[in-house]
Amino acid sequence: MNKTTTGARSGNTDAYSMILDAIDTGIYTPGDRLVESELAERFGVSRTPIREALQRLETQSLLTRDGRSLIVASLDHNQMAELYVVRGELEGLAARLAARNATEEEIRLLRDMLEADNALLEHPAALARANRRFHKQIHLASHNRFLVRQLDLVHRSMALMATTSLAVVGRGAIAQAEHDQIVTAIEARDGDAADAALRAHISVAFTTRLRQEAERREAES
Repeated sequence: MNKTTTGARSGNTDAYSMILDAIDTGIYTPGDRLVESELAERFGVSRTPIREALQRLETQSLLTRDGRSLIVASLDHNQMAELYVVRGELEGLAARLAARNATEEEIRLLRDMLEADNALLEHPAALARANRRFHKQIHLASHNRFLVRQLDLVHRSMALMATTSLAVVGRGAIAQAEHDQIVTAIEARDGDAADAALRAHISVAFTTRLRQEAERREAES
């Protein structure tokens, strides 16, 4: 493979990752229009890799068409429900496998992350980022590359929700307590308990999200 081809592929990957990260961190939210020239200027790359990255994101349903424009997609009620069902199943499996396969160092890292995140309870955006890192570490601790890949897809779609359930008053502290139950089960190498704890955690998060949506609809009516 020549250097030109390698460089082009690297640029395409970088553009894709940068746009995806901007969506994931809320720089671009559902409904925002993405313009090639503006993205190229923001990220300091040419329009060709930006165009190819946008096409890839559209194929993955993270972007959608609004006339001739591409906008960040949003999830309707049914799509959100479907996503949480899949997330609960896959996350539960990841916790079960982590209880079986995680190294002692990985388990210690989960405990350290949990304790550090307690300092973020008054900062929902920072806690949301820490929450993603915590869940990603559980995925990696499963030591199953195929499961990690599917969970990456699920969490990309989670970025299409404009708000975090951790912004609800009191949810952060509850989520941290739920995380503690998950880590405790993994530490005990109890796969059943880890699976159940993580599924319960996702269920509560979904219920919180539904309440957020109901309140938003009521405020708009």
